Amino acid sequence: MAHVGARAAPGNPLKALRTAAAALDGLSLRERADLLRDAILTDVPGSYADLARVVRAARTEFAGFGGWMIWPVTSAVAARAVADGGEAAFDDAMAMMAELTGLLTAEFAIRALLRHDLDRALATALAWTASDDVDVRRLASEGTRPYLPWSVRVPGIIARPGATVAILDALYRDPSEYVRRSVANHLNDLSRDHAGLVAEVAGRWLDAPDENTGRVVRHGLRTLIKRGDARALALLGFSAEASSLEVEGPAVNRDVVPIGEAVEFRATVRNTGATDARLAVDYVVFHHKANGSRTAKTFKLTTTTLEPGETLEVRREHSFRVITTRRYHPGPHAIALQVNGIVTDSAGFDLVAG
Repeated sequence: MAHVGARAAPGNPLKALRTAAAALDGLSLRERADLLRDAILTDVPGSYADLARVVRAARTEFAGFGGWMIWPVTSAVAARAVADGGEAAFDDAMAMMAELTGLLTAEFAIRALLRHDLDRALATALAWTASDDVDVRRLASEGTRPYLPWSVRVPGIIARPGATVAILDALYRDPSEYVRRSVANHLNDLSRDHAGLVAEVAGRWLDAPDENTGRVVRHGLRTLIKRGDARALALLGFSAEASSLEVEGPAVNRDVVPIGEAVEFRATVRNTGATDARLAVDYVVFHHKANGSRTAKTFKLTTTTLEPGETLEVRREHSFRVITTRRYHPGPHAIALQVNGIVTDSAGFDLVAG
């Protein structure tokens, strides 16, 4: 970054950037991006226009401008535009997000602009859905996700149900899988707070589908399916009526499981009805918490269709291997099956220190 910046802004020593190079160790990726953003803002003082000129010079003149340096660069552009406060700087910063997103992504930087003027930013993002550039179309969906990983939250998007639906409506049949995947993830984000809205949107899409719509909707409804949401299950053809299903189990292979090891469970699901039964089969692990309470986490097993009289044999090993993203607490645990949203009786076991 310092090398490219020195050529784009001749005579600028870029002291803050060069100093920042020694401060990266031990920082997370986002913390590194923030550190370098602040260094850029220090090294290129002045107005928004001053920074924009340097960035565009780097963009047009140097092949080495790209990759991970784009995150802090776009973040610096957004921060300077917000500090400027004017509509001209804001609109130009949005344009620069579109210019630079193909070099890595501008999805993180755009969040500052969304937080500053949500309506103006969303109007621009909606216009991007008609772009010939696949990266710009994806930015319209990905950058406006309610719960974009690694990013800051945009409270206005979370608080206003449907604020981004027009963008998704314009892109769910996009020719690019790259864009459609973002749309599905965005829809799944929305389902965390607005299940009814998501079911309504998915239903509309299924009423006007193309060859990819079913896959987009399935991926977008995955959290609601895990929750056993009846509307989402019905949209995908899974009946919540369990009278034609007979479930045996689950049964676990051990009563005591040391942390670091695994428990195996088995179950059977039989279609006792006279017609085919489409099934979404998941399993739920009930974890013992440090305060004595219990929390449930649902894991995907399979989707299938059983003919009358047909039986599905379920066998799965669930690991309690220690990982950084989950902490296990010794105590009573249990596993249950979830079939088309309906949770079976659970099989218990004790998790003990390894």
